[in-house]
Amino acid sequence: MKKNKIITTDEILLTLCRSVERVLAAAGNPGVNHSPMVQKIQKTCLRPDLGCFVLFDGGFSGLVVINFTAQAAMEIYRRYLLSMGMPESELASFHTSDEVGNVMGELMNQIVGDFTGQVRLELQTSINQSQPKMMAINKQVQILINTQLDQPQARRVTFSTPDHNIFYMELAMDKTEFIQLGEFEKGVQTSPDDILQQAQQEQAQEQSNAAAQQADDDFLRDLGL
Repeated sequence: MKKNKIITTDEILLTLCRSVERVLAAAGNPGVNHSPMVQKIQKTCLRPDLGCFVLFDGGFSGLVVINFTAQAAMEIYRRYLLSMGMPESELASFHTSDEVGNVMGELMNQIVGDFTGQVRLELQTSINQSQPKMMAINKQVQILINTQLDQPQARRVTFSTPDHNIFYMELAMDKTEFIQLGEFEKGVQTSPDDILQQAQQEQAQEQSNAAAQQADDDFLRDLGL
C-alpha cells in the first residue's frame, strides 16, 4: 500500500523561510539565508529594533513576526531602493524613519503574500492575511494572537544577510498536519519579481494621483474657488 505524504508545521515553516529568501532576493537582497536550526519557543514577541507582524487565517490560523536589528533593516532597505535606481542621497539615515518602516512593511506584505500563494499550490487550501503592522521599538513587547488556536506551536528561525547582519522570524500556528491522499498537479506561482513590480506600479500610481489632485487644488485656489 502506498504511504500517504504528510506535511507538518515544520515543513510549512520551511515554505515560509523560502518565501522570505525569494522575495528579498527579488528586492535587491540576494544572499539572505536562514539557519538550518529552528528554535521551539513558547510565545511570539516583537523585539528591538524594528518589528513587524501579520495575522493569517483560513485553512489554518497563525501569526508571522519578523524582528530586524537596526543594521539588518537598513541594509535590506538600502539594497532594495538602490536596486530600484533611487539615489543614495535620498535614502533615509535611521531605521526609525517612517520611510524605512513603510518599505519594510511592504516587503513583509510581499513575503506573506508569496507564502499564501505557495500554501494554495502545495497544500490545496487557502489562507488570508492581515495588513502588516511595523513599528520601531526599544523594549520587548509581547504580541498575543487574537484568534483561537488549537494546540498552538511556535518556532523561531535566524536569518543572516550578506553583510552578516541578523534578523529573526517567528511563526505561531495551529498544530496541524496535511495528509496527501491523492496526486494533484501544482499550478504556477506568480514570481516575487512580478509581485514587487505590481506593488511599485500601484505606489507610483497613488503618487501620481496625489500630485494631480494637488495640482487641481492649486489651480482652483489660484482662481479663488
